[in-house]
Amino acid sequence: MEKVRKGSSPVIKTWSRRSTIVPEMIGLAFAVHNGKEFITVKPNEEMVGHKLGEFSPTTKFHRHGGKMQKDLEAKQATAGAAASAAKK
Repeated sequence: MEKVRKGSSPVIKTWSRRSTIVPEMIGLAFAVHNGKEFITVKPNEEMVGHKLGEFSPTTKFHRHGGKMQKDLEAKQATAGAAASAAKK
């Protein structure tokens, strides 16, 4: 940690998702590997005691629902388009 603060490297790459965040890590930036890519994590006071991997999700949430969800999204899209047209 001391080398990083003195050095000019802004992001620390790590594959260790199980590392616990300690107070010395606050203010640093970590690139945590999620299995496919590196996700940037900037620890703050609320994150102390948690693991780095908790803030780098490994799976992508697509969405729930089927036809009903698509209908709701279509209604919201048309309502949003109508609202933006009314503002002009």
